[in-house]
Amino acid sequence: MSDSKPKLRSRVWYEGNGKSAFMHRSWMKNQGVPDDMFDGRPVIGICNTFSEMTPCNAHLRGLVEKVKFGVYEAGGFPIEFPVLSPSESQTRPTAMLYRNLAAMDVEESIRAYPVDGLVLMAGCDKTTPSLMMGAASCDVPAILVSGGPMLNGVVKNERVGSGTAVFRWVEELKAGTMSETDFLAAEAGHARSAGSCMTMGTASTMAAMVEALGLGLMQNAAIPAVDARRHQLSQLAGRKIVSLAQEQIKIGRILTREAFENAIRVNAAIGGSTNAVLHLIAIARRMGVELTLDDWDRLGRGVPTIVDLMPSGKYLMEDFYYAGGLPAVMRAIGEKGLLHKDALTVDGRTIWEQVCDAEVWNSDVIRSWEQPLREEGGIAVLRGNLAPRGAVLKPSAASPDLFRHKGRAVVFSSIEDYHARINDPALDVDENSILVLQNCGPKGYPGMAEVGNMGLPKKLLEKGVRDMIRISDARMSGTAYGTVILHVAPEAAEGGPLALVRSGDLIEVDIEGRRLHLEVDDAELARRREDYKPHLPPIASGYQRLYRNHVEQADLGCDFDFADASQELSPQRVSH
Repeated sequence: MSDSKPKLRSRVWYEGNGKSAFMHRSWMKNQGVPDDMFDGRPVIGICNTFSEMTPCNAHLRGLVEKVKFGVYEAGGFPIEFPVLSPSESQTRPTAMLYRNLAAMDVEESIRAYPVDGLVLMAGCDKTTPSLMMGAASCDVPAILVSGGPMLNGVVKNERVGSGTAVFRWVEELKAGTMSETDFLAAEAGHARSAGSCMTMGTASTMAAMVEALGLGLMQNAAIPAVDARRHQLSQLAGRKIVSLAQEQIKIGRILTREAFENAIRVNAAIGGSTNAVLHLIAIARRMGVELTLDDWDRLGRGVPTIVDLMPSGKYLMEDFYYAGGLPAVMRAIGEKGLLHKDALTVDGRTIWEQVCDAEVWNSDVIRSWEQPLREEGGIAVLRGNLAPRGAVLKPSAASPDLFRHKGRAVVFSSIEDYHARINDPALDVDENSILVLQNCGPKGYPGMAEVGNMGLPKKLLEKGVRDMIRISDARMSGTAYGTVILHVAPEAAEGGPLALVRSGDLIEVDIEGRRLHLEVDDAELARRREDYKPHLPPIASGYQRLYRNHVEQADLGCDFDFADASQELSPQRVSH
């Protein structure tokens, strides 16, 4: 830490005897704020995504109180403010549609308010990346505190994972192997405490990414939401952000190229969500760090999945925490020479200094490198004439017997078309077919909904089939599983090759060879392109129009084309 501390940004608002300073201080004092809160101490903005419409984040108010204690203890002035909270479970057409809007809310709030550092409070899938994107655009001192996962789901003495169990139960209900009474009764045990999904879904994955990137304190990912240690972590984060703000240790010092490479390898080892690909690329681009699909494929190769968690395995986040959590995983990665050990963290130490002594307490949950859950983790990036700019698949959640496969396409032009026909007994489909869903990408939905893990036809479920190859320009819930190829770019609504697939076409999939090929000659594809017409649902709002006009494709993270790399956080002009 340096001896000379830079002048804090909040002093532009609160210092002196001018009209503006008087007004800024006076109106804050109507909340009972004492005079000495404006004496030059760091103003810490607590950016809170609390919302009762976002069940994963509904407990954040309690954690914020602990953050405030920590800020006060360290001599700072905490000020909480709300931002948009896209809810994964309640939002239609999809929370992803509003990730970028939330990031804009965060960025503009930071730019408009007199804050010297930020504590970012997140939990649900899109709140974590949106807060990181907004903060990255401003390059401010920041720490992210995740809300933590729910306690293990328990139904009839069976350990069940939120999201993952739902997908299985829906298929069993259609197959006739689960009663409707049992299906409905499972709701209470499926989500039985505060917190986010306790599987290695997107919420847990992104909390792990925060920790792997160095933007959160150790064990940020895995401490259960209702565990007292989640409150302790929040208070410690409040203390830490004050020193980061005083020294102006900005987020750009943390979110380096090396940090992103660490996170990609961690994602492979934990069997993380494919959604992390979109989010990390978007965050990196805002940070001015070049990160591509090829980086995801290259860096993830050779990293086994060593964490046995649903949807890839059988355990849950509560078990993961008791087994040692993410520090134990990162130590294993580091011992294999695959970790940038000097990457800085918000704790002030390097990532290796934090994890080098971490222990594994349950080797069934956190396996050894030599006896992994899956030999090859990571994210497979497939390319070919069906996905010129790439498509992704999560090998740890897929069926190995489908890694090389050729089958007839069964095409659905929209999610409505899929729902109308998937259970039709006359549907021309068998277990070797490949289900193809079009027009569900960033522009085509809009928002790229989590509909890519299409449920299987009822007549095949009744025969015992439980997995098929599915291809789409959509996303998949991080809690889902199966041999599902996603994020096809360009999307169908952009006129990508996916829009030209017809039922009966042969598609070749070679996951190990990273190949996705439509066996239709170029002349026929050219003829089909002449007849192509965009398949776009009507726009429901001005924001949806802005989104469709400016959102980029999946390989670029689905951010807006006007979202520039980080810009200086300069003082704004006076308001009065």
